[in-house]
Amino acid sequence: MKRIKNISLLLSIAFLLPSCNEWLQVDPQNEQLSYKYWSSQEDVEAVVNSGYYLLREMVTDYLIPFGELRSGQLFSIRSNKLQSFQVKAIDKQFSNWGPFYEIINIANVVLANAHLAESIDDTYEVEEMNAHHCEAYFLRALCYFYIVRNWREAPLITVPFEDDSHSYNLPKASEAELIEQIKTDIKTALATGAAKEYYETAWETKGRATKWAFFALMADVCLWSEDYETALTYCDYLLKDNSPKAPAFLSLPTHNSWFSMFNPGNSNEAIFELQWNYEEYQTNNLPVLFDNSATDRLYEISFQLLKDFNAEYSHTLENFTEAVRSMYGGYYVADAYAFEIANAGYVWKYCGSKTLSDKRTHSYYDPNFIIYRVAEVILMKAEALALRSETEQDWSEAIDLINTIRQRSNLGDFEGQLGPREYSEDLTRETLLEWILYERRMELVGEGKSWYDVLRFGRRHNNAFKSKFLVESVLTYNNQAGQSWLSSVLSNDDALFLPIWEEELKTNTLLVQNPYYY
Repeated sequence: MKRIKNISLLLSIAFLLPSCNEWLQVDPQNEQLSYKYWSSQEDVEAVVNSGYYLLREMVTDYLIPFGELRSGQLFSIRSNKLQSFQVKAIDKQFSNWGPFYEIINIANVVLANAHLAESIDDTYEVEEMNAHHCEAYFLRALCYFYIVRNWREAPLITVPFEDDSHSYNLPKASEAELIEQIKTDIKTALATGAAKEYYETAWETKGRATKWAFFALMADVCLWSEDYETALTYCDYLLKDNSPKAPAFLSLPTHNSWFSMFNPGNSNEAIFELQWNYEEYQTNNLPVLFDNSATDRLYEISFQLLKDFNAEYSHTLENFTEAVRSMYGGYYVADAYAFEIANAGYVWKYCGSKTLSDKRTHSYYDPNFIIYRVAEVILMKAEALALRSETEQDWSEAIDLINTIRQRSNLGDFEGQLGPREYSEDLTRETLLEWILYERRMELVGEGKSWYDVLRFGRRHNNAFKSKFLVESVLTYNNQAGQSWLSSVLSNDDALFLPIWEEELKTNTLLVQNPYYY
């Protein structure tokens, strides 16, 4: 953990970008964040903001490749050890968990020191301090959840490294211990009553941790840990809240409605998304990375996923309706009627403009990156219902939720190779889960979800569905390595997680390398 010690450097980086409003303040760049620093509310907000900034900086190098490439549904056109399951401990790019711990340490710093500013600044109310605590808890919980899904076990650190009084030699905590800490952070934050429903501006409401973001994160964590009752509770906290400030599903089956989630972004459906704004000179390279015609492109949709999208689009053409999430949604080819012979596709979510088929211009290279939106929570609830019981009531409700997502894209109740989506006594849990995983694959493409989905589906119930949802899925979609190699790697549960960077092992002598990489 040596690299997380010097917080001041991290924070100075965070404030090089122009502010979206007065919330972004410039932090002292050349002093350690000691007790002398914490003198005002603005000081605390500056540190909290640095956590969001660093998370935003991780999108292209961590959040997308870590969440997508191993499933093979998206692939990098350049040689990539992650998608071929050949990462080694020497490969810093994919084995270094340091950036996640940098944000965790920022959260720990806020939780340990915000009270100092509250005691000095008469305008800094306890309620606002508690709200900052909530944001810190959220950032810490989210980062530990990324760590669990990628490394399974890692050191659990809940105190800030502000000086040399803390030892950097810490053993790994178990997956169960990390999950329990994540849940504790979420519950502690919500128990304060200080998690906000909204902020002064739309971008803050969608770009900072709200109570809705906590609900979505908790539901996600509970699905991972097979706590289905609690997952349902938190899904319903969000989906059944009648507050006008609650995120809401965009049910209108039109391109303009669906695509508003991605351009301009910060839609009613968004729960939490990382922010850019070209008007503040904040841009990113997502439109280039996913653009087939760009010389600097990096990602393409796998051939099998392209076939899946083509099948959806074909269904809507037959019914003279608009395939909202297929053509002009998840991907795009120039000639809509040439889709059947298309051999490449890309995630149009990041390339498209507000018009139906035009791309973003360079001036608008500022698509946000969505961490959670309501459609995903609907599918989370369907998943929890499918796994909580085998009753007709639960499974019929799960199917209704699936069809809610499909109807928004003019797809109707699917009657293709998966069979009609309706309850019958012959319906199996495996088939119902297959429907849910299919919807997640098509709806959330490019949003950093697909690897975590197949991993979660495959590991649950002591690997009961591993062959179907993990191994077969990866073999079907991932063409970036030989089938025999992939089969061999996927048969080893330890190989499903990343190695610990060799430099981390040298610094922290109590760490033990993940078993597959001995």
